[in-house]
This record gives sequence, structure tokens and C-alpha cells, in this order.
Amino acid sequence: MAQATVHFPRGFLWGTATSSHQVEGNNTNNQWWQWEQDGHTLDKSGLACDWWGGRWKEDLDRAAEAGQNAHRFSVEWSRIQPEPGRWDEAALERYRAMLRGMIDRGLSPLVTLHHYTDPLWLAQMGGWETEAVVPLFEKYVRKVVEALQEYATTWCTVNEPNVYAVAGYLGQGFPPGKNDRKLAVQVLANLLRGHAAAYRAIHEIQRDARVGYALHYRPMLAARSWWPPDRWARNLVHKQLNLGFPAGISGGVLRSPLGNVSVPEARNTQDYVGLNYYTVETVAFDLRNRKEFFIRHFFPEGADLSPDNFAANIPTGLFDSIKWATKAFPDLPILITENGVPDPDDRLRPRYIAQHIHQLWYAVNLNWPVKGYYHWSLADNFEWERGWSQRFGLWGLDVETQARIRRPSADLYAEICRENGLSSEMVAKYCPEVLEKEFPD
Repeated sequence: MAQATVHFPRGFLWGTATSSHQVEGNNTNNQWWQWEQDGHTLDKSGLACDWWGGRWKEDLDRAAEAGQNAHRFSVEWSRIQPEPGRWDEAALERYRAMLRGMIDRGLSPLVTLHHYTDPLWLAQMGGWETEAVVPLFEKYVRKVVEALQEYATTWCTVNEPNVYAVAGYLGQGFPPGKNDRKLAVQVLANLLRGHAAAYRAIHEIQRDARVGYALHYRPMLAARSWWPPDRWARNLVHKQLNLGFPAGISGGVLRSPLGNVSVPEARNTQDYVGLNYYTVETVAFDLRNRKEFFIRHFFPEGADLSPDNFAANIPTGLFDSIKWATKAFPDLPILITENGVPDPDDRLRPRYIAQHIHQLWYAVNLNWPVKGYYHWSLADNFEWERGWSQRFGLWGLDVETQARIRRPSADLYAEICRENGLSSEMVAKYCPEVLEKEFPD
């Protein structure tokens, strides 16, 4: 066996990511809670990970003890502004306490301001379907940043705006459960406007802030690259999911297969590129799949799949995603704001982590400006319409007792964080099945 260790630059950020609705519990005043009560999800979030009840302390203790030096989390708009004209100062103080807790534990905070959830009162007004949301979002952002600026300087305005629009407005399981391609573009354009307004507001309040958003980036492959219909299908999906929002940031025009939307105020409103990468997708033109506009999505035959077939372990896709970011935004640093796999038995996750971290190192070794990595997630949390059926955590969660269950991948990630690198010994210990591939003799 080749003995080797690949190291990352000094000061590299190693963290995990969470979001408010998925970990806090009893978020009863947003549209997702209502969506759960109406029976649209496999399970109900309930107490989630009971962060609102104080268990964030023990989870952040675990993160710090594991050598992590950063954490990405989100604040809940519906808690901070429970009604249009009312702010909850006690909720803001609770978030200040969480941020102080991160800093006290040596965890550099990255604060997400919108992670899929909207206050019920906003949803009842039409949410992101109308431009009226933009000044409301800006007002909320100003309130939060003014309250938390003592403890945070890195902000994520919106998480995965492309997924929010596609999943909520192309019939894929998110509220409001509509299927309207034109409305999906309208929602995405308003999210872009909201991001731009938030970007400027944050910089007005905090000049040294770093502001960006988190893009769900999924590389697409044509099933048969030689066949024009497959290439057409691949390009359509790639543009719709991956490129629309970034085009608005780089050029001030949201690009969509259904037409372009001019949002000039969004141009250059990004201080870093936030990438959420999970897997690669193969796309084919299929006349039998009328419901999805004759497009079929699948993973390559023989792919290393998660137990629920939700994701394929394709580490080179992370490298390719970073490569895209360096070309699209050549002057900006890059953060991997999410990366992980659902795996309740922790059989796939160790090699998924090791192989993705190795690809991350290849990117850093090319002098590409990757500055941090946030694994999804610290502990099992509520996975939206999929409920508790998916387990992404380094730590397992017993939903009934709130007990945390240490998985082997928690120890692997801890060794990576402490070493600021990946070694052949780690791979041999936690995922020997890929040792020869990652560290060949």
C-alpha cells in the first residue's frame, strides 16, 4: 500500500451544514409545517433535532470535538417575523446565543437567511410568486443582520433557489405543489431580485461582509452523446436547473428555456460561489415519458448508489462542478456549502466522503480557490417531503428519544478535519474497498 497524505491549505474551513426547519423542531408558523399537516410528506418534522429546545449545544460540542472549525446554519424567518408587523426579539436573542456558542467552540459561522421556508403569512400573500416579496425579504434581512452582525460576517442569502422553484412549481413535492413552468421562472426571478436586494442591504450594514448564495449544481450527461435528441434533453435540463440563476448574477439576465428575464440589479451580487453538490445525472430523450416533457433522468448502469437510489457516488462530479465555477466566476472564492449522501447503515458514506475529499484536494492542488467544505449533515435531520426516510447525518438520530448515534463516518470526518487532509491510512481504516483506487501503489 502506498503511504501518502494529501493536505489542504492552512485555514481551510471544515464544517457541517444544517437548516432551521430541519433541526429546530416545532416550526409551526411556516408553509412547510402546514404542508406536513396537510399530508404531503412521508413524516412530520415534530421536534426534529430539538435545536430550539437547546440540543444545538450538544451537537455543536460534537462538531468542535471532531476538529471542525466552521458551521453553516440558517435562521427562521417565521420565528423572527411571526406576523407582518411584528418582530420577535426573543427569537433573535436565541440565534445570537447559537452564534456565540459557535464562536466559543471555534466554529466560524456561515448564516443562511432563507432555506426553503416562508412565514405562513407570506405564503398566504403569494410568497415568491409576486415581486411584493422583495422589499419584505430585504426588510427581514436588514433586521437579522443588524441583530447578528456582531457574531457573523459570512452570509448566504438563499439556499438552492433553483430547487425551490423547480420542486415547488414543477410538481416535485415542495409547497405550494403547483405545476406551472412559467410560474417557476417567475418565482426564480423574484428570488434573484430578493438576493440582489439582500446583498446590497447586508453590505450597507456590514462593509466587510462576504455575501453569496448556495446553488444546487448537478452535472448532466447525455445518455447518448452522439444522438441529438439526448443532447437536446441534457442541455434543456442543464440550463433550467444549473445555469439560470448564475447567469443572472454574472450578466443581470435570468436565462430560462421559456425565455429570459432581465434583473440588472443582480449583476455582480456575489462575493463567493456556494456549491451544493451531491451527484451526477444522466439525461435521455424518451417519448414514453410525457409527464416530464419526454425527458428521462437516471443514473448510469452499475453506479455506486445510495440505499434508496437517491444519489450515485460520483466523486468526479464534485471536481467538474468546481471547474465550472472557476470558469463562470474566475475571480471568486468557492465554498462547498453542502455535500453528502443518505445512508442509514453508513456503508456507502465513508467512501463517499473519502473520495469526494480527494477530488476536492485535486481541485485545490490546481490552485483553484476552494476555501471550505461543509458536509451535509451533522446529524440526521428532517428531509422535507422525504421526512425521516433519509439519513444524511454523520451522527444518527433516534427521533423518539432524541439520542444521537455515532457512525463510523463521524470518526473518519473527524480525522480529516484534525489532519487538514486525507491519508491512505484513513482510507484503509474506514473504506478499504477504494484504497487501491485512491492511493494506488
